[in-house]
Amino acid sequence: MDVPILQDVVIVLALSLVIILLFQRIKIPSLIGFLLAGVIAGPNGLHLISSEHEVELLSEIGIIFLLFIIGIEFSLKNLAAAKYRILGGGSFQVFSTILIAALVAIAIGLDFRQAIFLGFLFSLSSTAIVLKILEERNLIAAPHGKFSVAILIFQDIIVVPMMLVTPLLAGVSEDPLTEMGWLVVKVLTFVVFIYFMAKYLVPKMLEWVVQTKNRELFILTVTAFCLGVAYLTSLAGLSLALGAFFAGLIISESDYSHQATANVMPFREVFISFFFISVGSLLNLTFFFDHILFIVLLTAGVIVAKFLLVVLTVRLFKYPPRVMLLAALSLFQVGEFSLLLSTVGLDYGLLPDAVYQYFLAVAILSMGITPFIMGTAGRITDKILALFGLNQVDAQKEDAPSAWSEECKDHIVIVGYGINGENISYAAQKVGIPHIIVDLDPESYRAAQSRHDHVIFGDASDPLILKEVGISEARVLVIAISDPDATHRIISSVRIFSKTVCIIVRTRYVSEIDVNLRLGADIVIPEEFETSIEIFTRVMKKYMIRNDRIRSFITDIRSSDYLMLTDKDRLTSEVSNLGFEIPNQEIITLKVSEEVAHEFQGKTLQEIGLRERFSVTLLAIKREREYITEDLHLAVIQQGDLLYLFGKADDIYQLNDAF
Repeated sequence: MDVPILQDVVIVLALSLVIILLFQRIKIPSLIGFLLAGVIAGPNGLHLISSEHEVELLSEIGIIFLLFIIGIEFSLKNLAAAKYRILGGGSFQVFSTILIAALVAIAIGLDFRQAIFLGFLFSLSSTAIVLKILEERNLIAAPHGKFSVAILIFQDIIVVPMMLVTPLLAGVSEDPLTEMGWLVVKVLTFVVFIYFMAKYLVPKMLEWVVQTKNRELFILTVTAFCLGVAYLTSLAGLSLALGAFFAGLIISESDYSHQATANVMPFREVFISFFFISVGSLLNLTFFFDHILFIVLLTAGVIVAKFLLVVLTVRLFKYPPRVMLLAALSLFQVGEFSLLLSTVGLDYGLLPDAVYQYFLAVAILSMGITPFIMGTAGRITDKILALFGLNQVDAQKEDAPSAWSEECKDHIVIVGYGINGENISYAAQKVGIPHIIVDLDPESYRAAQSRHDHVIFGDASDPLILKEVGISEARVLVIAISDPDATHRIISSVRIFSKTVCIIVRTRYVSEIDVNLRLGADIVIPEEFETSIEIFTRVMKKYMIRNDRIRSFITDIRSSDYLMLTDKDRLTSEVSNLGFEIPNQEIITLKVSEEVAHEFQGKTLQEIGLRERFSVTLLAIKREREYITEDLHLAVIQQGDLLYLFGKADDIYQLNDAF
C-alpha cells in the first residue's frame, strides 16, 4: 500500500538528521537545521515533499504539544520571585518593539493592522536557542542570564494573547467590538473551567491513574487530556494552541506535572520538527537570492533595533553596562514563536507574500547567527565598553580611601549572594569574621541587604567597587558566582589592586581551574569534583578506612588540582594503597520499635543475647538526650532507644530483619 506521507516523513527526517549532525560539529542549534531541511526539501528547493498538507497537519500537532508544555511550566508560584523583571522588563521590551516596528512598517506603506502584526513578530526572541546556549555556557544564573530568561518568559506568555488578537486585527468580523467581547467571555469561561479542573478534577484523576502503576496509562491520559482540551477550545471558536496552553495550566497544578512534561517531551520534539520544516519550506529561494543585499541590510537593522531596545530595557532596572550589553547580545534575534505566529497571520491575510518572504529570511538569518554572537558576547562587550571608556581599570584613579574599609580591615569580600555566597557569609557571621558582600543582581542584593549590614550593589570587576570594599586591606576574596567570564575579569582587576589577597574561586567545572590560576586565583574549587570527593569520603568511612588515611587521600587529590580524578590509573593506585583496616565491617544505628520493645520487655541486653545470637557488638545506646556507654550488658532495652552497633554487614542485615 502506497502511503505518500510516509515517504515524505522519511525523506525530511533523513535530510534533517544529516544536516543536524553537521551542525552539531559547528555548534549550531537543531532548530536551524530543521529550517534548512525545509528550505532544501520544499517546493522552492528540491521539491522532495509531495504531501504538503499532511506535513502541515503534523506541524499543528507539534504546536499543540509545544503550547501544552509551556502551560505546564507556567507556574505562578515559581514566577512570583521574578515578577518585576518578567512583567516590567518583558512588557517594556515587547511593547516598545511593537511600537517601533509598527511605525517603520507604516512608513514603508503597510496599513495599521499589518504594521501592528509585524510588530508582534519582531518583538519575540528565540527561547529555544537562547536558553540552550545559556545552559551550555552555565550562564542561566548570571545577572544577564536571569534578565534574559525573564524577558523570554514574558514573550512566551504574551504570544497566547497575540494569537487571540490576530483574527481581530485581520478584520474577519464585521463587528470587532462585539467579537472582542465574546472573546473575553470565552476566555473567562475557560479560566473558570481551568480553575475547577486544576483544583478538583485533574489531581484526583491523575492520582487514580498513578495508583495503577501503569506508565502507558499515564502517558495515554496526559496526551488524551492535552488533545481533548485543545479540541474543546476549537469547538468554542478559539485556537487549538490556546486550548493546549490551557491544558498545560491545568496539569501544572498537579503533583505529577514534571512526569507529564517528561512523557510529552518526546512527542513535542518529533512533531515540532515538522513545524520548522514546513516553515522552512515556505522560503522562496529565488526571492531570497534576488533580494539578498536588502535582506542582509534589513536583518542588520532588526538586530540593531532589538539590541538597543533591550539595552534600554535592562538600563531601566539599573543594571551596569556589561549586563545590559550581554543581555542585548542574547535577545537580538527573531524567535520561533514569531514563525508560529506568522503562519497564523498568513492564514488571515495579514502578511503580503513579499513581506512574509522578507520576514522569513530575516528570522532564519538572525537565528542562524545567534550561536556565533552569543559565543563571542564577552569579547564584543569588552570592545564596546573599551570604545566608550567604560572598561578601563586604573588602580591609580581613585586615591580616596573607602569609608567602609577604614572601619574594617583584614576582612572577607564575598562576590555573589547565591547559595554559596549566603552560606559563606552566614558562617563568617557566626565566627565573627568581618565581611562585605558584592552583587549586581538587584534581587540578590536586596536579599543580602535584608540580612547583612555591609552589602554593595555593583560589578566586582569595577575599580571603584573594589576600592569601596577595601580590597587592598582584605585578607580573602571569595568569588561565588556562576559566570566564568565575569570571574576572569574580577580576578584580573583584583590583582591590579592587591597581590596579597587570597582569591578563592568557586567554579562548576574542572576545566576552569587552569585559566583562573593563571589569572591570579590562589584556590579554585570545582563543584563537580568536590561533590564526588564528599560522596567518596562517606563511602570510605562506611568501609572503616582510618580517618587519617582518608584525610591524606583527600589532601592529595586537592593538592594535585584534582588530577587523580581525571587520571583513572593514578586514582586506582592511590586507592589501593589506602587499605581496609577492618574488612567487611560496619557501624550502623538501629531504632527499637514498639514490637521489639514489647518482646524483650524487662530483659537486659545480656539476657537477650545480642552478641551470641547475631555476632554484633553494641557500642552505645542513645535514650532521648542521654548516651549510655558503660555497663551495656546490664542495660534494659526500651522503646525508642537508638542502638549503635558494630559488626559484619551480613550479621547486621540479619539483626535488622529480626528487629
